[in-house]
Amino acid sequence: MQQLLWFETLLKLTGGAILVLAPLATLRLLGLPTPASGFWPRLLGAVLIGLSAATFIEGAWEGSRGLGLAGLIVINILSAAAIALAGLFGGGASTRRGTFTLSALVVLLFVLALVEIAHA
Repeated sequence: MQQLLWFETLLKLTGGAILVLAPLATLRLLGLPTPASGFWPRLLGAVLIGLSAATFIEGAWEGSRGLGLAGLIVINILSAAAIALAGLFGGGASTRRGTFTLSALVVLLFVLALVEIAHA
């Protein structure tokens, strides 16, 4: 389970840092819709960094009663569902590359949730 928490920490920290440092360039590179300002992507990046910190604490501190595996499972399933529903209702990406990026993210989050359920 420790390896799973470390993977989750690195995944969220990497994505969050990229969004905070270069939000609009990252969205363009991934083929996703780019807003007029980088405020919302940066905000999402900050949330991802916060989640990675909570995951790090959960894995590093013995007896921690923080975020926990159950919380990560819920976050991953709801995130995957929100991205999938946005794509189904026309709020997703406007390019093929963006559609692929979002589809891959949905699959990754869902598989990660299934692995976490198996370890719970």
